[in-house]
Amino acid sequence: MSVRLKEDSDVSLLIPKLYKVILLNDDYTTFDFVIEILKSVFHKSEEEAINLTLKVDREGSAVVGVYPYEIAEIKVNKVHSLARAAGYPLRARIEEE
Repeated sequence: MSVRLKEDSDVSLLIPKLYKVILLNDDYTTFDFVIEILKSVFHKSEEEAINLTLKVDREGSAVVGVYPYEIAEIKVNKVHSLARAAGYPLRARIEEE
């Protein structure tokens, strides 16, 4: 879904709705693995990845990115795929912003 903005000109701009990707805490996935996921899938710096990992651990979840739906879905699928391949139950979900 998207929102159409119209100004005084004849040009209209189509802006896609954005969706939050939320990483969920579990008792098995290692901090190191979560940090690597945040760096490789979400392109976070080392410091950002560590801070987000701590937030997920303390609060149970954290928003790790905001994207158009299709991109958010690809990111969530990548997290699940990499986690399963490594033997971890790490989960992520999508929520409308």
